[in-house]
Amino acid sequence: MRRLLIANRGEIARRVLRTAHRLDIATVAVYSEPDAQALHVREAGRAHALGGQASSDSYLRIDKLVAAALVTGCDAVHPGYGFLSENPDFAQAVEDAGLTWVGPPVGAMRALGSKSRAKELAQARGVPVLPGYWGEDQSEARLLLEAEGIGFPLMVKAAAGGGGRGMRLVHAAAELPQALRSARSEAQAAFGSGELLLERALLAPRHVEIQVFCDRHGGGVHLGERDCSVQRRHQKIIEESPSPAVGEALRERMGACAVELAQAAGYEGAGTVEFLVDSDQFYLMEMNTRLQVEHPVTEMLTGFDLVEWQLRIAGGERLLLRQGDLEPQGHAIEVRLCAEDDHFHPQPGTVRRFLPPPLHGERLRFDHAIHEGLQVTPWYDSLLGKLVVHADTREQAIERLADALDDLQLLGLPTNRRLLAACLRHPVFQAGEALIPFLAEHGDEIRRQLEEEEFVLAPEAAFSALLPQGSAPALASPFERPLRVRHRGVVLDVPLREAEGVSPAQAVVVALPQGGWHVQVGSVDLFIEDASFAPPAGAGAGTGASELRAPFNGKVIEVRAEAGRAVKKGETLLVIESMKLEHAVAAPRDALVRAVHVEAGQQVAPARVLLIFEAAP
Repeated sequence: MRRLLIANRGEIARRVLRTAHRLDIATVAVYSEPDAQALHVREAGRAHALGGQASSDSYLRIDKLVAAALVTGCDAVHPGYGFLSENPDFAQAVEDAGLTWVGPPVGAMRALGSKSRAKELAQARGVPVLPGYWGEDQSEARLLLEAEGIGFPLMVKAAAGGGGRGMRLVHAAAELPQALRSARSEAQAAFGSGELLLERALLAPRHVEIQVFCDRHGGGVHLGERDCSVQRRHQKIIEESPSPAVGEALRERMGACAVELAQAAGYEGAGTVEFLVDSDQFYLMEMNTRLQVEHPVTEMLTGFDLVEWQLRIAGGERLLLRQGDLEPQGHAIEVRLCAEDDHFHPQPGTVRRFLPPPLHGERLRFDHAIHEGLQVTPWYDSLLGKLVVHADTREQAIERLADALDDLQLLGLPTNRRLLAACLRHPVFQAGEALIPFLAEHGDEIRRQLEEEEFVLAPEAAFSALLPQGSAPALASPFERPLRVRHRGVVLDVPLREAEGVSPAQAVVVALPQGGWHVQVGSVDLFIEDASFAPPAGAGAGTGASELRAPFNGKVIEVRAEAGRAVKKGETLLVIESMKLEHAVAAPRDALVRAVHVEAGQQVAPARVLLIFEAAP
């Protein structure tokens, strides 16, 4: 392998670049228009422009990617994860062009890349699966009929792809038609396939996955498990190994099933077999025929470079280790840092300040593509990077990772930094008892705690924002001068003595282009606006906003609201697609819709008026 094209972007492209450069393999990056100044473009030996903004015009264009590999003289293609990494048509096109595909054979991808085909193969090989339907008849009538036989609650899942896209939990038959439509729409947009399957739902299981590697010479091993149970919107945000709930006997059974499934499909390279675990029982969910976002957890635990393993196996080499040779050490935990608010809404924007936490040797790792000035666009996933800690014990890993999140400075847009730290410190997680419903059950409590901390520190943040260090000398006047600021929509009166008007040393402030400031006081983030001319808190309080505005950039997928129709609080009025996911926008209160100002297919910016309610009486 002489020159490698990396058909991906961001932190995963940088991750593959790092190993390729260490192995003296020349590299070529590809990029869309929004990514022209991205770090992966700067760090590759050569870069090739794909053009376009959306994924469908760039990173999902098989023809453009293959042409880029050929014109730059590459002899191999690494797909990373996401985008086309699990697309057998892309793998076939790469091989048809005479290039090496760094991934499993096309036949194995077709057999395992579809959840439906994987379940069929699993049943034939004795791997446990949940009752469900994954047949060819995809008509709504057939799916409704099969659902009655499976029973509720059940999961609707996209047969292709992963990452929680095209997945819906359905509690009752009346919810199913809409769940089928929305899941199919999201799956078609994300994976180019609207095929669905139905599966009996386990309401409080663990999500545990097994990392496998196979070579073309019949070798196959697993590298232990990762517990990925802490999730939002069916997407993982915390992953750890070993799982606090998996003992040696269960690990051996799951690992054997994972390797059996992979080898039955003629698998080569890195793959991950995902299971739902309920007590000592486990059931196949799917197999990801690619490298995982969370692969650093396994690398930290074993000391192996999994990208190097991929490259060597793609070149025809044998696995150097047997199952009995693997001896993972200690405990590793990863968190996914995302550009989103604490309700998991995506938040595009610009990184105004970035200071990573101190990296302590090999025990703390930060895989990212962040730099000051980075434009986080609505075109791609909200993932910014991954922080990973390795320690001798689980307790040490939790403490060090939470402290690292506290130390991280990332200002300019909302992130889930503090929510991740709060999850790590939550007693349920610390006890090793966090299951998939963890955030559904404890998310509101965590958010309340975070908001309370913010309002305690709001005066300090206001001083920092409106009276930055050195902006004015301290005056001897003993009189108070009121500051009025807004945080989370609440107007606060903050008394200030001029002689005390000095910015606290532990506060970091950046101005935001839309007005206001992002302030980090210690480990706490606040978004402060000058409300000098706003009425005092509580004055003239109304019964609710008369406008519903877009919470983020995105494309309107569906409009359910109609002028003249009464709506109930919490009712979905529109669906907006942003950062590769569909988001329901709900009514903030009971109201009567006066006018709707958007239509399906329209792109909207943050704060764009979507609809107007009748004024409250």
